[in-house]
Amino acid sequence: MKLHELKPAEGSRKERNRVGRGIGSGNGKTSGKGHKGQNARSGGGVRPGFEGGQNPLARRLPKRGFTNIHRKEFTVVNLDALNRFEEGTEVTPELLIETGVVSKERAGIKILAKGKIEKKLTVKAHKFSSTAKEAIEAAGGTTEVV
Repeated sequence: MKLHELKPAEGSRKERNRVGRGIGSGNGKTSGKGHKGQNARSGGGVRPGFEGGQNPLARRLPKRGFTNIHRKEFTVVNLDALNRFEEGTEVTPELLIETGVVSKERAGIKILAKGKIEKKLTVKAHKFSSTAKEAIEAAGGTTEVV
């Protein structure tokens, strides 16, 4: 194969449609916009969600609940995820991110009691569920709130 023989993959390149270039092009005169009407005008068309004056879906559906803008969202880590660490390791939020247990810290890390912990670990996190705390201490480890 030589440089001059290279061609892009079939269908990967498409020529742009030049509108208003004569009747033979199929998109001359009105440039594919039809005759007059809202969509033929410059800046024409309707805003997203507009249903021609019919009450839009967003207004027809009931509104419920409340979203707290100050909500703190914690990254959760289950106990069984901590078994990957060696006995006696100090598990910190930085270590959890480094080893890929969690991708980001968000408002903090919370340890939940799903699964069993078989190793004695020192776990440092922002929050613990009460059963997770008991399980870590029952395995001989310690918990510390950062």
